[in-house]
Amino acid sequence: MNYLDILKKSSERFNSIVCLGLDPVLEDIPLKSGSNFERIYQFYEGILNKILQRKIYPAAVKPNYAFYAQYGLEGLEALLAVGKLYRSAGFPLILDAKRGDIGKTADAYSREAFQFFEADAVTLSPFLGLDSIRPFIKNYPEKGYYILNKTSNKSSGDLQDISIDGTPLYLVVSRKIIQWYHPGIGAVVGATYPDQLKTITEVFRKSGLEIPYLIPGIGSQGGSIIDVLKIIKTYSDIRIHRINSSSAINYAYKKYTDKDFSEAAVYALDKLNREINQNLS
Repeated sequence: MNYLDILKKSSERFNSIVCLGLDPVLEDIPLKSGSNFERIYQFYEGILNKILQRKIYPAAVKPNYAFYAQYGLEGLEALLAVGKLYRSAGFPLILDAKRGDIGKTADAYSREAFQFFEADAVTLSPFLGLDSIRPFIKNYPEKGYYILNKTSNKSSGDLQDISIDGTPLYLVVSRKIIQWYHPGIGAVVGATYPDQLKTITEVFRKSGLEIPYLIPGIGSQGGSIIDVLKIIKTYSDIRIHRINSSSAINYAYKKYTDKDFSEAAVYALDKLNREINQNLS
């Protein structure tokens, strides 16, 4: 089974295209006792238990490497443990590490992502060209590889919108993704740039290839879920795409103050799933 198969099957199984970001911020975790490892692990264990109890699911989870590494060895141990916890429940794991290097270093990064952390997919930077992507595909051909294409941050245009012979760099990257194609290669495209998402979608659709999106930027970054869905539902198979939400679900207890952290998280997840499914019907 390749990564595209995993995406399709998990979407069907969980009736969702939501990717749940798992990004710990100790100041926002309401569990105040225990070590850093214990607080992070118990926080995400509590959310997972509520997910399974309520039978309200994401279609994937995405821990961001930096949110764990900032807490040193305890944080990295938590990343390993939380990843295994969610994978054991059947959720595909996308490691958001944004790796980008070449040669033996890229080989090492691929082993870190796919052997040590047992991820199903990883985010990668294309800045060094195919030499930084090929080792991941060659060493682990059944995995997923999300290439940074048009990111959701405000200053992404500093480089990504630069024109090269009349073509913006983000579209040059889109065409490289097609050129580099392997089942499982995908694109990170932010919800904050719907016009660019539409343009990229047209390019990918014309290629006839299945290129899955990882779409950050909804919620606190201001991206519109309605705009995103109008675009991606024109794609051949909506099941391969994942719309990411992190803090809006992780720390939903701040908004829904009548609920504990796990209940609030699942309530927010359910709300997002419903909004997506209603607008896809």
